[in-house]
Amino acid sequence: MFEDSYNRQEEYSCPVDVGSEYDVKIEDQGKSGDGIARIDGFVIFIPGAEVGQEVTVKINATRRKFAFGEVVE
Repeated sequence: MFEDSYNRQEEYSCPVDVGSEYDVKIEDQGKSGDGIARIDGFVIFIPGAEVGQEVTVKINATRRKFAFGEVVE
């Protein structure tokens, strides 16, 4: 019965959806140089973005604790 009610999606909360766009502010820079923004504390890595920029990003992929996005021109 436990297996029937088990829903992996509910195991963690992801406040962003793949394909959706969000307005964010780049707050930090990752080790590989990607810009880092946060939505409800959820980290989004954005290549080519610099700290202090306010950009619109499109989410390309999500993971358990972070997502990848790209700047929308």
